[in-house]
Amino acid sequence: MLCQISESDPDPTEYESQDTGLSELAQLTEASSDIARQAGERILQLYNTPFDIWHKPDGSPVTSADIAAHRIIVEALSALTPELPILSEESAHVSYLEREQWSRYWLVDPLDGTLEFVHRRDHFTVNIALIVDQKPVLGVIYAPVSGVLYYAYNQGGSYKQLPGHLPHVIQTRAMPENRIVVAGSYSRYSPKVQSLVSSLGEQTQLLSVGSSLKSCLVAEGAADIYPCFGLTSEWDTAAAQCILEEAGGHLTDMSLNPLRYNTKRSLLNPNFLAFADNDHPWQRHLLKTALAEAQQ
Repeated sequence: MLCQISESDPDPTEYESQDTGLSELAQLTEASSDIARQAGERILQLYNTPFDIWHKPDGSPVTSADIAAHRIIVEALSALTPELPILSEESAHVSYLEREQWSRYWLVDPLDGTLEFVHRRDHFTVNIALIVDQKPVLGVIYAPVSGVLYYAYNQGGSYKQLPGHLPHVIQTRAMPENRIVVAGSYSRYSPKVQSLVSSLGEQTQLLSVGSSLKSCLVAEGAADIYPCFGLTSEWDTAAAQCILEEAGGHLTDMSLNPLRYNTKRSLLNPNFLAFADNDHPWQRHLLKTALAEAQQ
């Protein structure tokens, strides 16, 4: 069961501007968490059997598990909130002329980390976010293999729930004085990431993990930063951004501005940073990384 907000807690003013209170946001979080679990169960069924793989025009893979999870999530969210549009990675053909009219909508990645899934690495997730006025106000990330659930909602805190346990609050940590932990990707350990790791000091540790779990590591205080230099889309980051921000962290572009959603025709993200400590001079490290790249 999700933690509920008492009457003494602050009101979510951004969501109230849409005539919706915090209690409804908490209920939507609980419902969308159940939906993510349902999709995860179906993904696991297919994960343990031979599954079909296709390739999109950009060369990225899509599997029968992506499609099955998409159908489960869209059907369930449509029944839950028939008034809200849904943008899923597997239905991203919606034109911007239509999208730009949306002030509230669901943003979904039915299977984040398809490459991890294809290569039988267990670090893939189901991501569901609710966007209000270009900001994520609800985020759910479910890891089907481990059964771990992360969730957050605006001014409601950020939580992690292990199978068979009650959810507990998670928070980012202050920057350690010695060993900085960088969350990185199995498939995107790029020269830029290596350069950034080098600029952070000799004792910097890299944790390799897939999908949006990298941002979750930062949110729960297991890592300090996750730098992403490469192609991602808005459904890859929205749920993680809500979870990270409610845990006290940040998900920003390279100028340290928070990511915003549905603001342009393209659904691609800029390069971004997910980090815990806002007082650390991250831009100094980014400058060192850029200079090192220019000298190569």
